Amino acid sequence: MTLQEIQLLTASGESETLEFKETTGTRREASMTVCAFLNQRGGRVLFGVRPDGTVVGQQVSERTIEEMGTELRQIDPPAFPAVERVPVGAGRELVVVSTGQGASRPYSYRGKAYRRVGNTTLAMSADEYNRMLFERMHSEQRWENQPASGWSVDDLDRTEILRTVRMAVRRGRLEAPPNSGDLADVVRGLGLLHEGVLLRAAAVLFGKTERLEFEMPQCLLRVARFRGTDRTEFLINRQFNGNAFRLLWNATEFLGDEPLYPNLAIREALANALCHRDYSIGSGSVGIAVYDDRLEITSSGPLHFGLTPEKLFAPHESRPWNPLIARTFYRSGVIEEWGSGTLRMADMARKAGLPAPEIEDDGGTVTVRFRHSQFVRHRITRDVSEPEGRREMILALLDGADEGLTRREIHAGLGSGVSERQVRTTLEELRDSGLVMSMARGPLTRWQRVEGAR
Repeated sequence: MTLQEIQLLTASGESETLEFKETTGTRREASMTVCAFLNQRGGRVLFGVRPDGTVVGQQVSERTIEEMGTELRQIDPPAFPAVERVPVGAGRELVVVSTGQGASRPYSYRGKAYRRVGNTTLAMSADEYNRMLFERMHSEQRWENQPASGWSVDDLDRTEILRTVRMAVRRGRLEAPPNSGDLADVVRGLGLLHEGVLLRAAAVLFGKTERLEFEMPQCLLRVARFRGTDRTEFLINRQFNGNAFRLLWNATEFLGDEPLYPNLAIREALANALCHRDYSIGSGSVGIAVYDDRLEITSSGPLHFGLTPEKLFAPHESRPWNPLIARTFYRSGVIEEWGSGTLRMADMARKAGLPAPEIEDDGGTVTVRFRHSQFVRHRITRDVSEPEGRREMILALLDGADEGLTRREIHAGLGSGVSERQVRTTLEELRDSGLVMSMARGPLTRWQRVEGAR
């Protein structure tokens, strides 16, 4: 570094990534800060700078640098910050110690870990240290990259594998596999077969339902539709077992053409849930709950790598908890871009005139919540499989849709237990009763509630 660069740095004062020390006599305190920098975003310690940012320098000898190096070697695991001497005139120099974020976090100095808060170095809590250590271990040895004991390629869904490969090749995200007809070669090309052993990620992505149901019960999707805005009464309550692609299809079929939410945003949230959930939790699952005023998608496990709900709605690095599963979803086109899922969800909700999605992390479950601006004010009290229940539900849907709904949108709102013919018949009955009206004919006709009619 040059003196001019140093002066530019000191002009802004100390920060989360910059600390001033007047002399190397404070090298112990400085090493704590270097440890904190390694545990976070990196940074620099400038020796020869007063707390107010005045550059004064100090006498620097080879022994000064050796003593600094000896102190930095007390950081564990071993780290190798750059130590640089910068002349400032009159025989005096600055010592600059620089480091980026460490690759083997958490780091400790003399047995204690540190973190940076603003321009202050603090001891790291045991909880934060353990979380960081767990994430480091996860990068090397995690649930998805362990052998799927007792599984073979014959236990996988061949049709789904070949479909995924075709989509990946078409998108230019995978080279066409050799035309050998050997499914093991195809799975190996997806990175899901290592040294002849099938990985758990392969079972999650492509496993046959009958085996997953008994050996990996966490490959589970729970779906429910509730009456009103709480969990007092179910309208629909179902569970599906299967591989990730199958569960995504089950979720899409359950939601249908949900008229109140942008389908692509919901699909993005579902893909995130399937990719980032913690599959090591044997009782875990992905859940979908539809209420009159909101739709919630939940997944087992917390957020990791320092991510928070707030950070997810700002540009951020993509660090999937299950990179093998996420990579296969990306190749197949389920995920379009790395690290942009939550941003795309927010953008699609905004374009649909909806509030931004909400993300909640309670430490054991992550919930993505969509709210719509057309609250269904009419409380449903009957089963939609019955004629009166259908009438009531259709009126409730139209009550919350100022611009009306098409017959297809109404059908989706009623759920898969109602046929198109039943929807058409009920709409005609409501029109004949003067409760609803349509301004045209055909499938794109928008139906509206007649104002004041009860």
